[in-house]
Amino acid sequence: MLQTPPLALYIHIPWCVRKCPYCDFNSHESRHIPEPEYIAALLEDLRQDQALAGGRPIATVFFGGGTPSLFAPESYAHLLQAIHQIIPIAPDAEITLEANPGTFEADKFAGFRRAGINRLSIGVQSFNPEHLSALGRIHDREQAIRAIATARDQGFERLNVDLMHGLPHQTQEQALADLEQALALQPSHLSWYQLTIEPNTRFFSQPPLLPEEDTLADIEDAGHALLADAGLQQYETSAYRQPGQQCRHNLNYWRFGDYLALGAGAHGKITDPQQGRILRYRKTRLPRDYLDPDKAFTAARDPVAREDLPFEFFMNALRLLEPIPKALFSERTGLDTKRVATAVAEAVADGLLLETADHWQTTPLGQRFLNDLLNRFQ
Repeated sequence: MLQTPPLALYIHIPWCVRKCPYCDFNSHESRHIPEPEYIAALLEDLRQDQALAGGRPIATVFFGGGTPSLFAPESYAHLLQAIHQIIPIAPDAEITLEANPGTFEADKFAGFRRAGINRLSIGVQSFNPEHLSALGRIHDREQAIRAIATARDQGFERLNVDLMHGLPHQTQEQALADLEQALALQPSHLSWYQLTIEPNTRFFSQPPLLPEEDTLADIEDAGHALLADAGLQQYETSAYRQPGQQCRHNLNYWRFGDYLALGAGAHGKITDPQQGRILRYRKTRLPRDYLDPDKAFTAARDPVAREDLPFEFFMNALRLLEPIPKALFSERTGLDTKRVATAVAEAVADGLLLETADHWQTTPLGQRFLNDLLNRFQ
C-alpha cells in the first residue's frame, strides 16, 4: 500500500558570479541580484504549495544553486523563520547551504550559522590552480583551504566538501593530491565524483581533453583506498562520510522520499496516498519569469505512471550501498515486489545485485555498471 514518506524542502538560488563551463544546472550569471524580491517570491510560492505538505513537518532543508552563499545571512534568517510559520520545520532538521569558497562568501559563514543553517557544502572541485582555471572557478587553493577552516571555526561540525576528479589533463597523481588535501582538512562528509560532460554546457560544445578510461579507473581505485584509510565510509555512489554524518536530505531522495520545491527551475516530488499516485512537478525556469507576478510559479505537474514507478524508485535507491528493504519499495511505490521479480532475478544472475528474503543490495560490480543495472527496471 502506498504510504506517505518523510518530507524535505529544496530551495533553488539560481544566480552565480560566473557560469562554470561544466555546469548544466539552472544557474545564471548576474551581479545585480533582486534578493528581497526573490525571498518574497519563495514565500508566496510556499504558501501556494502548503497543502502539498499534507500536515507533515519539514525534516530537512537544502539551499542549492547557483551560489546560495551570495545571499545575505539576514535573508536566510528571515526566510527560515517565515517558512516555519507556513510549514513547521522539525526541531532537529538538517539545514544545508551550498557555499562558494570565495572570500566574500566565507566572511558570511558566522551569519549563516546564526540564521539557523547547520550544515555547509563547500564547492571546492579542485585545489590545483591549473584545474581551477580550467573549470572556471573563481576561487584559488588558499581561499578553499581558508573557507573550510573558517566553516569549522564558526561551528559547522557538519561540513561537506565537493571535489571532482577526471578533470581536463589531470594525472592520477594530481587527482590523488587533491583528495589528500581535502582529507587533511578533515571534513565530516566528502562528495567525490568524476567530471562528466553534459549537454547545454560549454564543455559539451568545446570538449576538453579528459583522462583515458584506464586512468580514471586507477584514480577511483586508489582514491577509494585513501578514503577508507582516512575513515570516511562510502555510503552512496559518490558520497563518503564520518560516522553519523550522512547527508539526511540526500538520503531522503535516494530512499524515494517526498520533497517540496521552491525557486526558479526547482523540481519536487509529492505522494498522494488518497489518490494512490505520485506527482512530480517543476517550477518555472527563468528567474525573471519566476519573479513575474502575472506568471505562475509552477510550470508543470505530472503524475508518475505506475509502469514507471519501479524505474523511478531504483534510479534513486540503487545509488545507495546499504541494503534496500523490499518493504520500502512497496511503501513508496504502492506496488508488490512481484512486479520486479524478473528484473531482479536477471540482475542477480549477472552479479549486479544481491537478494535476501527482505532486502536487495547493489554488488560492487553493480555499482561499477550502475546504468546497466538500472536499465533492467525500465
